[in-house]
Amino acid sequence: MNYWLMKSEPYVYSFDDLVRDGKTMWDGVRNYQARNNMRAMKKGDLVLYYHSNKGLEIVGVARVVREAYPDPTAEKGDWSAVDIEPVVKLNKPVPLKLIKQTPELSRMQLVRNSRLSVSPVTPEEFARILELGETTLPA
Repeated sequence: MNYWLMKSEPYVYSFDDLVRDGKTMWDGVRNYQARNNMRAMKKGDLVLYYHSNKGLEIVGVARVVREAYPDPTAEKGDWSAVDIEPVVKLNKPVPLKLIKQTPELSRMQLVRNSRLSVSPVTPEEFARILELGETTLPA
């Protein structure tokens, strides 16, 4: 299993929206590195859900339920989408400020390349985020 981080502005599509909908197509990514990360996702991979621009915090965990397919919103170009579903809302959101202050998380793509909307996360980083969020994954 691999781990990822995906960013969304909470006023566009929040984690609560994902919980309400039960599943969503993650589309509209127009960055080659982020697209390639999405293409590397496998069904069952876990995703940290990050609220960008407003909030600046990891708020939940989602799961990839459909691997990369052509993005139907792309008018031109070779872009991809994936489908995700909610797994759990963090008991305590993990703000970017805390992530930057946590030595084990200093190498996260979120810290090193803050503009990237879809990035890989190591198993150790994923576990540390859950710990900081006072959250365990459901069985």
